[in-house]
This record gives sequence, structure tokens and C-alpha cells, in this order.
Amino acid sequence: MKEQRILELKPIGVIHSPYPDRGEAPRQGCGRDEICRVEVFKEFEEGLKDIDGFSHVSLIYWFHKSGGYRLLITTPWDTKLHGLFTTRSPNRPCPLGLCLVELVAREGNILSVKGLDAIDGTPLLDIKPYIPSIDEKTNGQVGWLKDRFKG
Repeated sequence: MKEQRILELKPIGVIHSPYPDRGEAPRQGCGRDEICRVEVFKEFEEGLKDIDGFSHVSLIYWFHKSGGYRLLITTPWDTKLHGLFTTRSPNRPCPLGLCLVELVAREGNILSVKGLDAIDGTPLLDIKPYIPSIDEKTNGQVGWLKDRFKG
């Protein structure tokens, strides 16, 4: 019998935002001006060394208020059913969130960011620096969303 591996996710911090629940959070953070605070737990603060030089960072977080999922869903942008993995719904088998945010400031273990869509109290799992030459794709395709968003 094959050994079962256990996946453990350990939060490195918590997100503080002006959105108390899902109903008040924006569907996407892009273009939002509200300042959110990302608290990195003190034990991980040293890992923020040199983050000040980045204009943007990607935050990976746990949709802790996510409730169940369906593999075919409708979205706010279309009434047709689409596969869950072609959407950004927070209701997923493994409810991970990913958001590219503008880094406004750092004060110790607190990052001030703009463009975040997470609700207050969301567990933070990781932070990655935005590197345009790696992360930016000029020939990206947006699938079924092509008539709703610019490429």
C-alpha cells in the first residue's frame, strides 16, 4: 500500500483589511485604493529583509471562509457554466488565494499594500516578489473572458 503524505500549511501571518466578510470584499483587488495591512508573524520578520525595494508582491493566502465547491459554476461575468479552474472563485477544493498587490510601505513586520481582495483575518501563507521579466506575459490569453477583459 502506498504511503499517504500529509500536506501541512503553516500561516506566516494574517491579513488585516477593511472587509469584514465576503459580501463586502471586492471580487478582485486590482485597482482598489484601500490600504490593507499584512502582518507577518514576528518569527518570520527577518524574511522581509530587502522587500522594501519591490514595487509589488504576490500574496498567497487561505480562503478560510470558503464553503464547499462545485466543478461547474457561473461567475459575475457570465451566466454560462464554466469549469471551476477557469475562474477565480474562492470556493475551491484547496481554497488558495493569490493576489498581486502594490507594496506601499513596510514598518517592521507590517506591510501596507493596495489592491488586495482578502477579508479581514485571512491567514497569509506566503509572499513572493513581483519580477516583471519573469511574471509579466505580453502574449497571454484570457480564454472565455476575452470579451470581458483586456488580455
